[in-house]
Amino acid sequence: MERLIIQSANILFPDSKFYKQNADVLIEDGIIKAIEVPGKLKASKETKLISGEGQYLAPGFFDLNANFGEPGLETKEDFITGCATAAAGGFTGVVLQPNTNPPLQSRSEIAFIVNSAKDTPIDIYPLGTITKNREGKELAELYDMKLAGAVAFSDGDRSLQHAGLMSRALLYSKGFDGLIFSFSEDKSIAGKTKMNEGEMSTYLGMKGNPDMAEEIMISRDLFLVEYNDSPIHFSTISTAGAVEQIRKAKKKGLKVTCDVAAHHLLLTDDELISFDSNLKVRPPLRSKADRIALIKGLKDGTIDAIVSQHTPHEIEYKKVEFEIAEFGIASLQTVLPMLLKAKLPLELIIEKLSINSRKVLNIEPIQLKVGEQANLILINPNELWIFDSRSNRSKATNNPLFNSELKGKVSLLIHKNNTLIL
Repeated sequence: MERLIIQSANILFPDSKFYKQNADVLIEDGIIKAIEVPGKLKASKETKLISGEGQYLAPGFFDLNANFGEPGLETKEDFITGCATAAAGGFTGVVLQPNTNPPLQSRSEIAFIVNSAKDTPIDIYPLGTITKNREGKELAELYDMKLAGAVAFSDGDRSLQHAGLMSRALLYSKGFDGLIFSFSEDKSIAGKTKMNEGEMSTYLGMKGNPDMAEEIMISRDLFLVEYNDSPIHFSTISTAGAVEQIRKAKKKGLKVTCDVAAHHLLLTDDELISFDSNLKVRPPLRSKADRIALIKGLKDGTIDAIVSQHTPHEIEYKKVEFEIAEFGIASLQTVLPMLLKAKLPLELIIEKLSINSRKVLNIEPIQLKVGEQANLILINPNELWIFDSRSNRSKATNNPLFNSELKGKVSLLIHKNNTLIL
């Protein structure tokens, strides 16, 4: 029997009576057995003592947007490395995008993910595609995938351009309490652009992707949501205009949620002066004004959740000229230090990464209560560590923070009766 006590940790479970107070937590075989004021719990010889001094005990992070390679793209990331990377970043649950080969577009692919996830140290939830082969031409078998375990539907990093098809997807999924995830980008406006349209794109002589490409699609989908009285989740919004549209939609009472990628809260298109291909993402890094609007949207509740948008790539797809490099950051392990560097309060980070992210999918909230299975992390916001080939758990290194010193780390993760000291 494994028995451990986390001592004198600051509790950041919002529903706990010890919220923002120090407490000791006794866990036996993955079950919370006692929560007491510091010093009250007695330790036997077999009890492992873990100091929580200066650290924060919180629900495990939950990511609504991650890419693993399986099936078909295991050289980018497989379940083993993906779960290890997620755990090292403090994530006890991830939602996988359908950007695989083949895509997660039928009952069989969804069942493969669900069955593969049974023995993983973290929870894995698959998104099924909205359309067959993510081509935007014909609806996939949404209901069959829902029965097999798909938690929602998305065409991943491809935006659904056909308004009528999106309307039918919203209406059909509504009939069985399904949820559509929308990645918003008008291809006819965005074209083959590689970065944000603005002063920096002009300075660098690169054709830019305007805010309008995202905002037109959000506007269209909001009209469809209102018409069909259906829910929608906007994934990785990036512009001030998008935030304002969603803010107004929520005030009207539309069933709208949204998330933002961690890197959009820290980085702007000014960083691209270095032509670092690890900064090439979709949607692109936007302006300082957009970043400020995104943070404001987080704080006022317009933006529900923060995601990693973990997108690992082999070195040959990233260590090339910026123009031909693939989009994406392998970011699961660095979300926390990114958000701390962006000066977000830890309570807000927990709300957007642990609490609201689960609410979007109506997943039961994680509670710190006697008798509950432990699903928690211990956060040291002041720990300094080097993110390099020794500490990296992913197969990929396409992260602009690679080979740098970071501040903020998850030191302990307990979930599914696994205790990981990180």
